[in-house]
Amino acid sequence: MASYSPSPELLKGRTVLVTGAGDGLGRMAALAYSAHGAEVILVGRTVAKLEAVYDEILKQGGREPAIYPMDLAGASAKDYRDLAENIGRQIGHLEGILHNAAELELLTPLEFHPFAAWETALRVNLTAPFLMTQACLGLLKQAADSAVVFTSDECAQRPKGYWGGYAVSKAGVENLGFMLAQELSNTAIRVHVLDPGSCRTAMRLRTHPGAPLAGYPCPETLIPMYLYLMGPDGRPQNGVWKAQEWIRRSSDARCRTV
Repeated sequence: MASYSPSPELLKGRTVLVTGAGDGLGRMAALAYSAHGAEVILVGRTVAKLEAVYDEILKQGGREPAIYPMDLAGASAKDYRDLAENIGRQIGHLEGILHNAAELELLTPLEFHPFAAWETALRVNLTAPFLMTQACLGLLKQAADSAVVFTSDECAQRPKGYWGGYAVSKAGVENLGFMLAQELSNTAIRVHVLDPGSCRTAMRLRTHPGAPLAGYPCPETLIPMYLYLMGPDGRPQNGVWKAQEWIRRSSDARCRTV
């Protein structure tokens, strides 16, 4: 929400992992988390993009982040276990995960949807958040307060033609988040499902090439929401959050609560 003013040290002493951290909303969130005291783990496929975010974080005076290159489309369960083990060994704690990475190759009728694109969308958008969360739960449970934020989309609740594997995977992510929230309701781990809405990102430009991007909000307008959900101010509510309702109403704006 626009009126939410997080403390400059909101995430001090915390480690937060961000997938898809090389650009777009992931980059924005990583920079915001670092600016508010977190040690950020940058996960993504393209090393050069992660290195650019790494340099930005140092330039703004943040703690030195960790870079962990990972291709979520091809990663195995062991790769995620190795990631969690490395975090435990090298950092020692983990207080948050933002599942931001997304794959949307094309919009097409199901009749012509390539199987490879379908499989990749489900692996990146749904299987990866499941395996990464599962692997890191041990670390998250050790924290006094921790959060897992899954990224959804409007098409998860309002099915639209041509969105194929992406829409199906996002519907799965919402169910994954609801199930996990119920299973962890008696722990210190908060689970959120966030629909950031339409904003000026490369994915939006690709899916809506004729749309005027100037009419969409900048990713930076969502910074308060990402901070609220990841930080301790987000206790004790789990839920589904929509960016437009957050900005328009208040920090209590929720579409559904679990």
